[in-house]
Amino acid sequence: VCCVLCVNPHSMRALVFQMPGTARHDREMAIQAKRNLSKTTDPVERLRLKCLARGSAGIKGLGRVFRIMDDDNSRTLDFKEFVKGLNDYAMMIDKEEAQEIFRIFDKDGSGTIDFDEFLVTLRPPMSNARKEIIMQAFRKLDKTGDGVITIEDLRGVYNAKHHPKYQNGDWTEDQVFRAFLDNFDSPYDKDGKVTTEEFMNYYAGVSASIDTDVYFIIMMKNAWKL
Repeated sequence: VCCVLCVNPHSMRALVFQMPGTARHDREMAIQAKRNLSKTTDPVERLRLKCLARGSAGIKGLGRVFRIMDDDNSRTLDFKEFVKGLNDYAMMIDKEEAQEIFRIFDKDGSGTIDFDEFLVTLRPPMSNARKEIIMQAFRKLDKTGDGVITIEDLRGVYNAKHHPKYQNGDWTEDQVFRAFLDNFDSPYDKDGKVTTEEFMNYYAGVSASIDTDVYFIIMMKNAWKL
């Protein structure tokens, strides 16, 4: 099973330089999402599928765009900001559909939506078993227990010296670790930190391409040595 990180059971060599989601899973998920787009009229489901059509990091990337726009750290967006965020992320949605989505999330009619709640709802549904195994992987990486995975956390977990770019002198250890963290980051704002939310959003995308809980859990256990 190959996803997250492909690891030989007897060796940690491959661990730090594989992509966290396999290309095959991403391709399958993107094709499936595009196919399902033509079948659904539910505006929230349509937005979810448009994100998933971009691969595992699609929903997480939209969250990052919204966070950048939240200048006052209110963790809310008004309709104008919401539409701008969708446009900045190149989500082609007409104004009527955007208004309908916004109305669904603006439950109290305040004219703003909580974007954490929005992103949680936008994630493909996951069973508690899947969420728990994702959190086990996060806790293993988050050595300091502060809810954020950083280079310092990775330093205590994995050996970067087997990475080919380290071996040929192109990268330092820190650059190897940073490349690993960047896999989870949005291409728009790579900060070298991975939060619980980003980790969960990423794996919600991976999860969408895997039909059974059993397969997903085996994949995570193999990949992270849980």
